[in-house]
Amino acid sequence: MAPDDLDELFGDDLILDHRRHPRNPEHIDDAAIIADGANPFCGDEVHFQIAIDEGGRVSDTGFQGVGCAINQASGSMLSEAIKGKTLGEIRELHDLFSGLMKGRMPNKEQAAVLGDLASLTAVLAFPIRIKCALLPWSALEDGITASPK
Repeated sequence: MAPDDLDELFGDDLILDHRRHPRNPEHIDDAAIIADGANPFCGDEVHFQIAIDEGGRVSDTGFQGVGCAINQASGSMLSEAIKGKTLGEIRELHDLFSGLMKGRMPNKEQAAVLGDLASLTAVLAFPIRIKCALLPWSALEDGITASPK
């Protein structure tokens, strides 16, 4: 990937902001869901802790990670996007985001649900980086599946 290509991708201020200032970096000790993911080929890592309130909604998230800007921005955006959502709503968001990373452009309503996550469509110009954007989502899906209901 040429430096100019990276400048084009990272020209999105929102992606850069999430990379430089990740949201929800505090570790949550009493999390109901713990999710970890790693890509051994590039060294990207993500770690999530999710607290669930009595109503079954995400009340707090913790996100820590290392790796490329796309991976870190995606994880940071994800940690914000799931707050207040039920596990079912998170799965729907996961499906929308996965579809986006497969090139399925969202309609107006779906774009509103995706919010800031829609800025990651810039990644589609660099197919090799799609895995970077999906790693946090895969980790979260695994964590939800493994958690006691």
